[in-house]
Amino acid sequence: MTNLAIRAEALGKRYELGARPGVNTLREALMMRLRGPRRSPPPSIWALRDVDFEIRWGETVGLIGSNGAGKSTLLKILSRITAPTRGEACIRGRVGSLLELGTGFHPELTGRDNVFLNGAFLRMPRAEIARKFDEIVAFAEVERFLDTPVKHYSSGMYLRLAFAVAAHLEPEILIVDEVLAVGDAAFQKKCLGKMGSVAKDGRTVLFVSHNMTAVQGLCERALWLREGCVAADGKAAGVVAAYLRDTAATTTEQVWHDRATAPGNDEVRLMRACARPVGGSPADPIDVRTDFALEFDFWSLLPDARISLSVRLFNDQGTLVFHTGATGAPPPRAAGLYRDICRVPGDLLNDGIYHVELRVSRDWERLVYVAGDILTVDVKDSPALRGGWFEKWPGAVRPMLHWTTEPLRVAASFEPASRA
Repeated sequence: MTNLAIRAEALGKRYELGARPGVNTLREALMMRLRGPRRSPPPSIWALRDVDFEIRWGETVGLIGSNGAGKSTLLKILSRITAPTRGEACIRGRVGSLLELGTGFHPELTGRDNVFLNGAFLRMPRAEIARKFDEIVAFAEVERFLDTPVKHYSSGMYLRLAFAVAAHLEPEILIVDEVLAVGDAAFQKKCLGKMGSVAKDGRTVLFVSHNMTAVQGLCERALWLREGCVAADGKAAGVVAAYLRDTAATTTEQVWHDRATAPGNDEVRLMRACARPVGGSPADPIDVRTDFALEFDFWSLLPDARISLSVRLFNDQGTLVFHTGATGAPPPRAAGLYRDICRVPGDLLNDGIYHVELRVSRDWERLVYVAGDILTVDVKDSPALRGGWFEKWPGAVRPMLHWTTEPLRVAASFEPASRA
């Protein structure tokens, strides 16, 4: 195991469902033991089951899977936040984890204090933390607020400082969850670049994301979890392709009736997402000629917020086909329920499965929420359009462009060829 950074063997984690009766005193415990027949055990669910894998030093591994597949549970075990129910996870070296916004930060402490506190959690000498301090602050861009309690930070400031601490205090193993979905595009690019440099330094990176393009670009290997088990483990391109094929079932409409539990945050919440042919319903088919609409109903929760939506469309290989949003700066809107509609013209997309990612921004450029794979659209083909040719039409798109033919010289004006 000398060249292994992480090894999981028969790893399993079980959670009990529902509330268990509380016991406050020894007398209550004895009385429960003496009462009648013993109660049946509470129902439970296995978040992880018999997970086995090894990660070597210097590897960059993408962890992928649908929501509820067990990714977060696995990361919490590897970060020693929770213990497995059975099996074991062996980790060699210091682990820097960024599992959710501000993990390990104390809200009453200043940004400066939290940098040193997190370094202490990583068992780093204070002198080493001080040596990296200026680099951390410069990366996070929070110099003006360094001596302010972090409870007053915006979500973007919180994230920048949390990532800067996790990435710069030289952990031998860096674990990063999907927290990078929040933040502007420039910060995401900077974070991905930093993770790339960490990997080149020979340290181990475990990267969790629903962005398959980022996984393939950053990781040479991917681990796919499905219903708590390892579904595939191998080269990133092959595993990502298998995952996208497996999740290709279409989702043309989602509705969330309870605003409190709907996807989003304290700035925006989703109510409905829908893909439908123009003039039709979400149940109607979409072919390569069909104009279809992407509709998003959302609650804007802050007064006078300049909220704007944009869409990224990925094909079944995880390639970004296009990114589109409304032009112009968004006007301030009163808090309330809104619908944004994006119309996609026919004769643009190739046939195949497309995954829709919704991105919500505030003040035009600050990304505040991302909903990956919120819709999945199956664009179908018709043999009538192929002229008897049934092979896959090449290319990420298949636009119907306008062609013309102009005569430059007619046959009667050709001069006869000279004879030798």
